Amino acid sequence: MRVVAAMSGGVDSAVAAARAVEAGHDVTGVHLALSRNPASYRSGARGCCTIEDSNDARRAADVIGIPFYVWDLSERFHEDVVEDFMDEYAAGRTPNPCLRCNEKIKFAAVLDRALALGFDAVATGHYAQLRTGADGLVEMHRATDHGKDQSYVLGVLDQQQLRHSLFPLGDTAKPLVREEAARRGLLVADKPDSHDICFVADGDNAGWLREKLGDRAPNHGGDIVDATTGEAVGTHTGTYGFTIGQRRGLRLGTPAPDGRPRFVLDIEPVSGTVTVGPRDRLAVDRVEGIRPRWCGTVPERVEGTVQLRAHGAEHRAVVVVEGDRVVVDLIDPAEGIAPGQAVVIYDGTRVVGSATIAATRPVGAHA
Repeated sequence: MRVVAAMSGGVDSAVAAARAVEAGHDVTGVHLALSRNPASYRSGARGCCTIEDSNDARRAADVIGIPFYVWDLSERFHEDVVEDFMDEYAAGRTPNPCLRCNEKIKFAAVLDRALALGFDAVATGHYAQLRTGADGLVEMHRATDHGKDQSYVLGVLDQQQLRHSLFPLGDTAKPLVREEAARRGLLVADKPDSHDICFVADGDNAGWLREKLGDRAPNHGGDIVDATTGEAVGTHTGTYGFTIGQRRGLRLGTPAPDGRPRFVLDIEPVSGTVTVGPRDRLAVDRVEGIRPRWCGTVPERVEGTVQLRAHGAEHRAVVVVEGDRVVVDLIDPAEGIAPGQAVVIYDGTRVVGSATIAATRPVGAHA
C-alpha cells in the first residue's frame, strides 16, 4: 500500500513509520504544521508543533530512507481545534483538544488529502490495535501496553477512517519502542513524550484563555459560592479558568465549616457563579452524551465499560443508545466528570464508539 506516515517528531511516530516500511509499504513521511508561528506553541519536548519537532521528524525520515514533506494545516487546526477549545471553555464546558485534533485533523483533513493524492492509508504512532471482526468490519482495540493505550482519543474514528488507518505500535510496550528506535539509529529514541496542550505555550490554560477570549468571554469575574451554606466564599476573574473537580487555585477566603477541602461542583457562565463543595458531591452515576460517533455498527445497548478521561480508569456501565443521545448508567460511580469531556464506550477491549458529555447526574439525585 501507499502510506502516509504522520511524523510528529517524536519516537512513536518515527518507529511507526519505520515499521510501515518494514511491512513492505510505500511510505511517505509527513509532518503537520499546525501553527504559522510555531514559536508561539510549546517548545522542547512538551509540545508537538514546534520547529524542533519538524526538524526531528525530517531527520528520522532521512534515517528511515523515505520522502518527507510538511503539510500546512494551521488554518484548519485553528478553526477546528483552537477555536473549539475557546468556545467550549467559554460555555462552561471542559473539552479535550487532542481528541478533537484526531477527529478533525489527523483522521479527517490528513486522511482526506492522502486519499485524494492516491495514498491508501495513514499510519500514526498511536497506541491502539486494529483487527478484522467476524462481520468483516475493522475493530479498534486497546493497546497491549495499557499504560500507553490511546484508544480513548481515537474513539471518534468511524469505520471508513479505520479502514484507512494503521497503528503499527499497538502490540508493543513503550520501553521496547524506545529500544527499537535506538537500534534503528533514530536520534529521537530518548526524546521525552509530549504532554499538556500543544497550543498553550506556557501551560497556563486560564491565562491563555483570558488573553485570547477577550470580549468573547462570558464573564470577567463573579462569585465562588459554597454549595452547603449558599454563601459567597471567594471571587474569580472568569469562569473559563475552572473545571469540574478542580481543587487547587480556588483562593477561597472562608474555610469550609467542617474543615474539608472544597472542589468545583458547577460552573455557570451566564451568572458567572462557580459552586464549590465537598468531594463526595462530585460523584455521578449517570452520564448523558450527545453527538455520538460509532466505530462500527450503531448499537442499541452495551453492557461493558466506559472511560471518561484520557488517562482515567474504566467504569462498568450499561449504555443505551436513543438516536443521537447516549445514556450511560455507571455501575461504578465516577468523580469530577465535566460536560464537554468525552465518554468512550468499550465492549471488552474493543472500542464501540464515543459521545460528548452533555450532562451528569449526581449519586443519590434519583432516589
